[in-house]
Amino acid sequence: MLFQVFIIGVVFSFLGSIPPGTLNLAVLQLGMEHKIKTALRFSLAVAIIEYPYAWIAVVFEDWITSSPIVVDNFQLITAVVMIAIGAFSIWSARKPSEFSVRFNESGFRRGLILSVLNPMAIPFWVAYTAFLKSQGWIDLSTSWFVHSYVFGTSVGVMILLVLFTFLAQKLSSYVKDNRFVKLIPGVTLLVLGLYAFGKYIF
Repeated sequence: MLFQVFIIGVVFSFLGSIPPGTLNLAVLQLGMEHKIKTALRFSLAVAIIEYPYAWIAVVFEDWITSSPIVVDNFQLITAVVMIAIGAFSIWSARKPSEFSVRFNESGFRRGLILSVLNPMAIPFWVAYTAFLKSQGWIDLSTSWFVHSYVFGTSVGVMILLVLFTFLAQKLSSYVKDNRFVKLIPGVTLLVLGLYAFGKYIF
């Protein structure tokens, strides 16, 4: 049962991390730039932050689901963060400054910062955990089960980001020295952030 809970955490974390977002787009960009070691350090930092966020979601699931305003605020924060990071990415791609270059070259610290500023992981895991429990697929009645499940979420996102890194590296030969391609992650984040902000307002 312990292993089953872990595997379910891995699978749903992997699948849930596929849609475009701040973290996987950053990894794709690093992979296309052949910054493999930086991308792997970035992925490790994301996996580390995923653990406490998923744990918070599991432990405080009842409180969070009973307070819709909490989830709404997470969405607003995420929208603002995606817009800010998207604008910063576009600006740094067009006019690289010393700070932007250092930030983009920093794998682990960059991963930590972007992960902490990505709190939508909490409502995501609240929703998925509630669904999995209702289907009887997971049992989180003991701390061992909880930590096995949460550890699985970290492993799942790590596997996906590492896969993205090496897939992006394969594509890099087609987009080498193409400035437009370097703008794509920033533009995508900006559009997604504006979309999320629009949904929050309207």
